[in-house]
Amino acid sequence: MSLPDRNNPYSFNDFLEWRKDVDYYRDDPFVRSALRRYAGDQWRAADEAARSISPKASTRWRDMADSIAAPEKRPYMTHYDGHGNRIDRIVRPRETEIMEREIFGEALFSEKTPPWVKLIKMYLVYQNGEACVACPMTCTEGMVELLRKFADTPELERVLAHTAEGIDGEFAIGAQYLSEIQGGSDVPSNVLEAVREGGAWRLYGTKFFCSATHADYAVVTAKPAGSEKVALFIIPSWLPGDRERERRNGYTIDRIKWKMGTSELTTAELTFNGALAYPVGPLDRGVANVVGIVLTYSRLTVGLSAAAFMTRAVREARRYARFRTAFGLTIGDFPMLAGQIDSIDRAARRTTAGAFRLYRDFLSLEGGLRGGLVIDEPEDLKRRRFAVRELIMLQKITASFDAVDVIRTAMSVFGGHGVMEDFSCLPRLYRDSAVNELWEGPRNVLLTQMHRDFQRASEWYRAEDFVGDAIGDHDEALKKDLARELAECVSHPDLFTMDARTMEICERWGSLCHRLYHAYQECALGEIETGAGVGAE
Repeated sequence: MSLPDRNNPYSFNDFLEWRKDVDYYRDDPFVRSALRRYAGDQWRAADEAARSISPKASTRWRDMADSIAAPEKRPYMTHYDGHGNRIDRIVRPRETEIMEREIFGEALFSEKTPPWVKLIKMYLVYQNGEACVACPMTCTEGMVELLRKFADTPELERVLAHTAEGIDGEFAIGAQYLSEIQGGSDVPSNVLEAVREGGAWRLYGTKFFCSATHADYAVVTAKPAGSEKVALFIIPSWLPGDRERERRNGYTIDRIKWKMGTSELTTAELTFNGALAYPVGPLDRGVANVVGIVLTYSRLTVGLSAAAFMTRAVREARRYARFRTAFGLTIGDFPMLAGQIDSIDRAARRTTAGAFRLYRDFLSLEGGLRGGLVIDEPEDLKRRRFAVRELIMLQKITASFDAVDVIRTAMSVFGGHGVMEDFSCLPRLYRDSAVNELWEGPRNVLLTQMHRDFQRASEWYRAEDFVGDAIGDHDEALKKDLARELAECVSHPDLFTMDARTMEICERWGSLCHRLYHAYQECALGEIETGAGVGAE
């Protein structure tokens, strides 16, 4: 509680009391309606699970997330023990380890956990920002799905059991080590080498951006010696018996990155010097599988986390606007500010609606997504698979971009308090959102990829058909306009020629992609508000 002085009795106690009693799920009729609209026959189980986990996400884990965000609690490295042994110990706050264990103990990725139960639990947890759990959850999910498809050895089966079902009550955490200094999103340019030695695969080389380096296992991209193809491997952080001695599996953690956001999460540079690795999937299909499986789930959850960040920020801003007074009025009674809050509230609901609808569409695909675009299957299924693939990238681009704008506006409602790190979570959510824009493919990379995808699909999937499939009869005039613009942009040969026409097309393409996905979100929002009805139980 804040303590007023004798000359000025003003305090923030009423606002703080509201915070104490918030329940992310109970107090959000819109998200309950969204869940009911899209979860189908899993709705009751998902609703029950949300009501169970929400009090913990809204109070206990929220407070832990706020605590570990303090600068003095940043994780750090101890490279050597007192006897000169290289240990590369990652030192994290105790609260981080407790929260992580409790959240992963929810068995989010178990075969026994229905997809919509997993989704709503993740959405509620994501409202607390990164907090050193958002990225590990995302990475673990991608690893689990990869292993479910390709775990064909005792070693891989054990990793799958450890991450998905837990062993002796412990749920392992996964990571993704894909980027190298020369390539970033250009995974085919990887030079990390996988060498066959004595019947086992060993990795040699460096990775430059490796998040969740405290994880138990990681998905790693590498080129088998003598091959130009990228393969996927699973590496354990420790071999049996080595965790207790803090002796890592043939690699060193060279340094922790100093990031703008997600600062609770260790992101590091790694050097592999003979790390034991288990190949997962065909050795010549690493890029296709990392994009079609691992990054698909990562990009889906980037969109979901963006929606959760926005929802949390808007809730805080709206409540503060009801509490704070100026010039004899609560600030929420000023039309300009009220309009801003209504605008960001709609953006948050629209983004949540789109994330839920897209997840439903993704789950409806038999076999999920696959690497590549040319698939020997019925035309209708091929089109649906293509549409979902592109919508996932559209969501990643649009939702992560919108989150930064929404949270920045929410911060402005607080005036000077909006940028105070110890006043609210908003500055932290803002920084985390800026990082989210870059994770799993930055904007320009994905926009370029999508332009190429639409060109390759143009012979069997017309622009007007894609737009119609995405937004239905939502707005006929808008549908025609989007289809025309899409066809014109795709007809441009490529986005690599440095000339005035290409620059114009690039600008139009970026704007069009945002408009396309906003239309998809608005369609979802309309389905919720006119179908289930806001507040429906």
